[in-house]
Amino acid sequence: MGGFVEAVRERVREARDRLASALEAEDAYEVAVAQDELDDAVRVARRHDIDVDADLAVDTDEE
Repeated sequence: MGGFVEAVRERVREARDRLASALEAEDAYEVAVAQDELDDAVRVARRHDIDVDADLAVDTDEE
């Protein structure tokens, strides 16, 4: 299960990065696509009781 959990967390991290990049570029289409990907990744994480909010807190602290 550890590999699956890490894969889901990585998917969420990548989707958040893509969304941030799209927002910075002010690309409405990419924002919509990235937001959909993030929503789907978070939905999968929640369905499997994977805490991705803790990852966000760690990422925020590093910046």
